[in-house]
Amino acid sequence: MLTTAPAPLRSGDQVAIVCPARKASHEELAAAVALLESWGLRVVLGESTNVAHHQFGGDDELRRRDIQLQLDNPAIRALLCARGGYGTTRIIDQLDFSRFQQDPKWVAGFSDITTLNCHLLALGHQSIHGVMPLLFHQEGAEESVESLRRALFGEPVAYQVAPHQLNRFGTATGELVGGNLSLLQTLTGTASDVPTAGRILFIEDIDEYLYAIDRMMVHLERTGKLRHLAGLLVGHFSNPQDNTVPYGQTPNEIIQHYANKYDFPVAHNFPVGHEPQNMALICGREAHLVVDAQGARLTYA
Repeated sequence: MLTTAPAPLRSGDQVAIVCPARKASHEELAAAVALLESWGLRVVLGESTNVAHHQFGGDDELRRRDIQLQLDNPAIRALLCARGGYGTTRIIDQLDFSRFQQDPKWVAGFSDITTLNCHLLALGHQSIHGVMPLLFHQEGAEESVESLRRALFGEPVAYQVAPHQLNRFGTATGELVGGNLSLLQTLTGTASDVPTAGRILFIEDIDEYLYAIDRMMVHLERTGKLRHLAGLLVGHFSNPQDNTVPYGQTPNEIIQHYANKYDFPVAHNFPVGHEPQNMALICGREAHLVVDAQGARLTYA
């Protein structure tokens, strides 16, 4: 399936910051707004910012209404999701993408925003899995933020990653698909589910129990998501949890156990996920992966 890329941003374009999931205040977003303005962008803070409904950026209807408005507004050239958390799956089926399909724009985020990344890919549109405004000024995130800027403005993006003992050598070419492992499992069988055959899958997660990571990898295998992969990027699995009786494997070892049943190249410790190094990946764009003794290199076709 050929995917559509939105037009690159240009100086003077309007972008909107929205909260599809957890809440974020204007005070928390002020530094990100200033940075985006320094890129020459005009920033609109959506209705879902600076409000709270328990942990959410407003109730479901408010968040849906705000995102729908920004999707439909032709003046808005990108939606930047302020933060993840939880909540996007609650509203995704109430969003109408018909106007978006006629005039695609960039949508960027990660973690819970995997829902939007995958839903757009299912509709045939590229989006950005990358650092979000609330984290722009996290210590050590400068490279990640610059990779987001380059992706938004259509500048070349390529990554080289150090060797890892669990890497499997090889080359692969395919569209990028993936995101948060928990969300990928949650989306299976829904309108936001995307095929992985012939694609390069990337996965990451945070705060998950080791047995749960294994269970989710079993799920990927049983649903055929691993069977015909072109390649696999294993990102950060931050702050893994364990039971009183240790599980006995690291997240990378768990994942490699399932990857070893196939022959696609695998790159571990790829800089994507819930760490300051969270480099922008363009979901749906064809990429070329090389894994060898020098490490892993990812470039776009």
